[in-house]
Amino acid sequence: MGRGRQKAKHTKVARELKYYSPETNYSELERELTSKSSDEPDYSKWIDDEDDELDPFQAGEQKRA
Repeated sequence: MGRGRQKAKHTKVARELKYYSPETNYSELERELTSKSSDEPDYSKWIDDEDDELDPFQAGEQKRA
């Protein structure tokens, strides 16, 4: 394909994506936004309780003070 045809095809695809408007299910959206249950994963196992060390940048500031 030549550059002109390639650019035209890319422009066509970009225009289709820009103006694509899927059907919005408002009842599903409302249910998702008002749900009380937390679907977020439990991150507590990743919390490092021994992370009491200072940030190296903060340590440098304290040394100067």
